[in-house]
Amino acid sequence: MEMKQVNAGKLRAIGYDAAARSLRIEFDDRRVMEYAGVPQETWRRLSTASAMWSYFRDNIEDEYAARRIK
Repeated sequence: MEMKQVNAGKLRAIGYDAAARSLRIEFDDRRVMEYAGVPQETWRRLSTASAMWSYFRDNIEDEYAARRIK
C-alpha cells in the first residue's frame, strides 16, 4: 500500500487499498493502525480534508474496526 506523508495533528502518513477497502494510518508515535471496510469516498474526504486530524477523529476513529499492525 502506498503511503502519503502528511503532517496533520497526530497523523504522519495515510494510505488506502481500494480493493480491500482498507485504510492505513501512521501516527506521530510510530503506531500504525489499519481500518477495515472504509469506503473510497471516506478515503477521498480524508485525503483532501483541510482539517485531516479532525476528519479522522469525527468520521473514522470510532466508526470502523481497527487493528494495530505496528
